[in-house]
Amino acid sequence: MDITGAQLITRFLERQGVALVPGIPGGALLPLYRALADSTLTHILARHEQGAAFIAHGLARVTGRAGVVLATSGPGVTNVVTALADAKMDSVPLVCIAGQVPRKMIGTDAFQEVAAVPMARPLTKAAFHVGAASELLELLPEAFRLAESGRPGPVLLDIPKDVQTEVIHGAWIPEAVQPVRARRPDPALIAQAAEMIAAARRPVLYLGGGVTQARAQAAAQRLAERASLPATTTLMALGTLPPEHPLALGMLGMHGARYTNQAIEECDLLIAIGARFDDRATGRSDRFAPGARVIHIDADPREMHKIRRADLAICADAGYALEALEQAVPPVLRTEWLERVGELRRERPLLLPGADDPRRPYGLIQAVGRIAGPDAAITTDVGQHQMWVAQSYPFARPERWLTSGGLGTMGFGLPAAIGAALALPRTPVVCFTGDGSLMMNIQELATLAELQLDVKIVVMDNAALGMVRQQQQLFYQSRFSGSLYAQPPSLTAIAEAFGVPAYDLAIAHDPERALRAAFARPGPVLIRAPIQAEELVLPMVAPGAANTEVIH
Repeated sequence: MDITGAQLITRFLERQGVALVPGIPGGALLPLYRALADSTLTHILARHEQGAAFIAHGLARVTGRAGVVLATSGPGVTNVVTALADAKMDSVPLVCIAGQVPRKMIGTDAFQEVAAVPMARPLTKAAFHVGAASELLELLPEAFRLAESGRPGPVLLDIPKDVQTEVIHGAWIPEAVQPVRARRPDPALIAQAAEMIAAARRPVLYLGGGVTQARAQAAAQRLAERASLPATTTLMALGTLPPEHPLALGMLGMHGARYTNQAIEECDLLIAIGARFDDRATGRSDRFAPGARVIHIDADPREMHKIRRADLAICADAGYALEALEQAVPPVLRTEWLERVGELRRERPLLLPGADDPRRPYGLIQAVGRIAGPDAAITTDVGQHQMWVAQSYPFARPERWLTSGGLGTMGFGLPAAIGAALALPRTPVVCFTGDGSLMMNIQELATLAELQLDVKIVVMDNAALGMVRQQQQLFYQSRFSGSLYAQPPSLTAIAEAFGVPAYDLAIAHDPERALRAAFARPGPVLIRAPIQAEELVLPMVAPGAANTEVIH
């Protein structure tokens, strides 16, 4: 059949099972938008390309399949770059279809021309310039295969306008592609790992986002229970073990509980699965688990020995590896080690001041957790509120926990919540954010109002860039330079101007009752929760310090 490049794109997306495509049109992408109008795809009109890309993030994180974002050339694709970098850092499958000026104009500094491929290449798994419409027959399925397979990540297709209008004679629609999981582990290495675990007296299981990517939380819990392994998680893997589980150590690192970091300090074997030894998790890496041998299991061979040299490195899918270890490790009850971990919990507890007061951060988060229920999807932006949530929210579904971990992108939370709500139309979605973060992509309130999704936005409003202010207080002699807002806006008025109903807990006689009323209201709601700027996220490890050198 004869088909244009633009028609081929939309037909392939349909075959691939893509239903929702966020984006913003522009001149270099209008042929694709013309084809989009004749397709079964639903376009989500965001208000900024970064917002569109983070909507695609939300879709991808919840479904486990690649999200798709459309962006025009020039400022359209440059606005997506931050989201591509975020997806690369957090292993999120994303396909960005970007317009480009016509082929004969490339290199002339044409209107809205940028060299998208060299710009995006270091921030993606792959970036392809499409030189002819016929190349799409191979590059479209390849983009999805790369984005979803192994360690997932973003892929960019840079498609000139005239490639979109070019007719392919005798074309076909490529078959849908399925993700290819990373390899199964070498049985001999699994046997060696099982021997090391069996011989250890004080082992700790260190679980990262790769476990969530593999949807392997049940296998992780079974392994922990079988071998009496206290288990800590990175920010990206919260909820892998339920918070109330006796083996759950919670989050490690900069804002982890003191007992968690001390247990790692005392362990003699660290079993890292789907984790990359990020500096916010390890602190000073040469003093992280200093007396421990290390087993490192990861889908990406580039992570092996990158930060911490492993005594045993196994390149494999986290799910396959956990299932194999569960079969290979003999059951054991490590009474002495578990008693010691219990002592550490009592001696160095994670304190949650104000946990019974919804007007303070921990109390607010726990009240929302009670109201939203265990199946809710939770997003955050970046800063103090993110760490308060990580420390205290009762996560039950790690695949429904969406935050920007590696890149730490303010402005992530609201559009990611929109994507999650599109993927889970009958599930409550909560976006915890701060006033500074919300204003980074506040225009997406218009997208949310238009879609009328069940997203509840909880804004911890302290009229400050809270985490910056905290570090200035603790490490820069309380010189609050550039971290306080002299004229904070009325966030409730802004929300209502966009068409989103708003509640202000500052004027609520009973804040929990007001929260329940807000959550009972159908559709989107913004809830402003005033927070004192002096509230700190503690404990905290100073950047560059060891995890045991903690401010509390």
